[in-house]
Amino acid sequence: MLWLKAFHVVFMVTWFAALFYLPRLFVYHVAALAAGDATGSARFKVMERKLFIMMTLGAVLTTLFGTATLIAAPWWMSSLWLPLKLALVLLLYAYHYWCWRLVLAFREDRNQHGDRWYRWFNEAPSALLLGIVVLVIVKPF
Repeated sequence: MLWLKAFHVVFMVTWFAALFYLPRLFVYHVAALAAGDATGSARFKVMERKLFIMMTLGAVLTTLFGTATLIAAPWWMSSLWLPLKLALVLLLYAYHYWCWRLVLAFREDRNQHGDRWYRWFNEAPSALLLGIVVLVIVKPF
């Protein structure tokens, strides 16, 4: 079970690294668009697409190893902390989906947000990470 948990954490870190970086790419992409830099914009589209693929792979592997860990330790579901953690993970998947929609908007040249909006948008995974880690480590319930 320790191997399952270890790989769950490794892929969770991968997923979060991408969740933190993709909105930062959006900030830079908006700046390139504002500067009329078509070459830079095209480069950001490629970077965003590739990072989103890696982000999705991290999410899927996090979920697979997390599910395998739960199968190995089903009694955790009787604790309140785990369903709360899973609720936060569902919010994380919603954020992930929102990122995908934003990648598509940039790819199709229909972005509607400015750099300040993306800077605030980038804070959501930090709050979710804090909640998830506290629930898993502290198990307050």
